[in-house]
Amino acid sequence: MHAASLSVHKCHRMFPTSTQKKHWMFKDDDEIFKCRQETNRRFIEKHGAGMPEDKRAEFFLSAQEEKIVTQYYEYHLRDFCKVFQPPMPKAVLGTASHYFKRFYMHSSVMDFHPKGILVTCVYLSCKVEEFNVSIGQFVANVKGDKDKATDIILNNELTVMHAVNYHLTVHNPFRPVEGLLIDIKTRCSSLQSPDRLRAGIDEFLEAVLFTDAVLLFAPAQIALAAILYAVSRVQENLDAYVTSQLLSSASRPQLQALVEAVRKIRLLAKMVEQPQRDVVKQLERKLEKCRNQDNNPESQAYKRRMREMLEEEDEIQSYKVARVDSDS
Repeated sequence: MHAASLSVHKCHRMFPTSTQKKHWMFKDDDEIFKCRQETNRRFIEKHGAGMPEDKRAEFFLSAQEEKIVTQYYEYHLRDFCKVFQPPMPKAVLGTASHYFKRFYMHSSVMDFHPKGILVTCVYLSCKVEEFNVSIGQFVANVKGDKDKATDIILNNELTVMHAVNYHLTVHNPFRPVEGLLIDIKTRCSSLQSPDRLRAGIDEFLEAVLFTDAVLLFAPAQIALAAILYAVSRVQENLDAYVTSQLLSSASRPQLQALVEAVRKIRLLAKMVEQPQRDVVKQLERKLEKCRNQDNNPESQAYKRRMREMLEEEDEIQSYKVARVDSDS
């Protein structure tokens, strides 16, 4: 179903006219699956030309295998953000997660390995969410070679921006959650100490990171689902508040659509399972063989391409200097 444009709080009134709503919301799971299948098919058509069909299936990752790999790296993205120093706001994680999901809707993991894309999405998210860290501060959080990490991030930054069509503003559920909590404190006297819901809300929103909910439902719907989940955990009930106060002006079809959306979001969060490490290891061995070496920082093809780009830049710079000298 389409994410309803009904907003459960005024702080999220911009979402219905956003690029996120217009370009990055899908009708249903089937539409998302077809998009990922097409991305997978395009890569295999390009890089498996002349290869028999049975060999292609054996050599390349399937769309479902790609999804397992990206989901595995979504956990890495979460872990990276959680231990980042200085501590980052939740919105940085939320926005980075959006970028990561959007990127792999139209790009294959066989073209761009998730390791490099993951950190690039977080770095870009830091900028967009105005969490001001320098590239030096950022890569201090990356294990291994800091210079290499810097090169990978800076080389991938434009690639990621282009892949998300430069739609960099992301509407996360965190602000509508805060708005709803304020409203509950003000208008729902039956619920004591609404702040005790926060642990359950955080747990739910973290689970949502590993689903496609953000590609299917409005942030305000996800926020309401998180609050209702947290309320059920403390064995309370907000049905009367939701129907008679929060959504008192909603029509019956709008109310039914929202109830159905919340039910589906909670089901998605409940079904989350982290991919098994041994399964991912097998897929990564396969990925190393079938990935596009032009985009592999470890490959000679990639290093040669980088050298050629630098030489081209040097030639352009030399030409500009020569022009300045001849004009003076």
